[in-house]
Amino acid sequence: MPSEKMLTREAVIQAVVKALRPMDYVHALYEGGAAAFRRIDEWSDIDLYIIVDENRVDETFQACEDAFTSMSGIQQKYAVPQTGWPGVHQAFYRLKNTSEYLIIDLAILTPSSQEKFLEPEIHGNAVFHLNRNNGVELPHLDTVAFAGKLRARARRLKERFRMFNIFVQKEINRGNTLEAIDLYNVVTLASLIEALRIKHNPLHYDFKLRYVHYELPEGVVKRLESLSFVKDQKDLQEKYDEASRWFSEAISEINCD
Repeated sequence: MPSEKMLTREAVIQAVVKALRPMDYVHALYEGGAAAFRRIDEWSDIDLYIIVDENRVDETFQACEDAFTSMSGIQQKYAVPQTGWPGVHQAFYRLKNTSEYLIIDLAILTPSSQEKFLEPEIHGNAVFHLNRNNGVELPHLDTVAFAGKLRARARRLKERFRMFNIFVQKEINRGNTLEAIDLYNVVTLASLIEALRIKHNPLHYDFKLRYVHYELPEGVVKRLESLSFVKDQKDLQEKYDEASRWFSEAISEINCD
């Protein structure tokens, strides 16, 4: 018996559209992530956002799950107990008979949700599959408010580094290599990466390493890669010193006032 044909991302999305279109409490359905930045490849997942009436979140999840089940069945579901954004409800799905990379990141929002992940400057150009009566409009970034937020974040980043970066050296001195490496990644490199994003691509200052290969200069990325791989304690000391100096240089070039 021939093997069943693998489902494509287009088939998955269209099944969700077909399931939700008749439901008048669904206001919009759109894709973000790789689709919004026009970077879809064979390893891309599906980032779906759905805006529904306040009391229809659970019903919408069920409708989507019914659509997934009718296509191939749900192999795994991971529900996020609490997202970082009020009014945003999220779950991840892996379907049967799809690529293992084609995970569905499903976020259901309500009209009162403060974050809808739609500012083109930050989230790219969302791909709308449903926008009832064109009721959802693209918001544009409040550049003045964002600049103030960025300065405040840079100040906090600078103070955090001054307070906690020495913890790496403390554990190196003690010979606690594993703890030192953990702190090096969590404090030193994380702070450096954020400072570099503020310097080179401030709109994504809080994206950590996401999209870094697309958005930071090639030389910066290669240097970060070198600092990220540590072979022994001597190498850790050298890279910690270099990364600390680089952070100080980068943060000094950012307006924190």
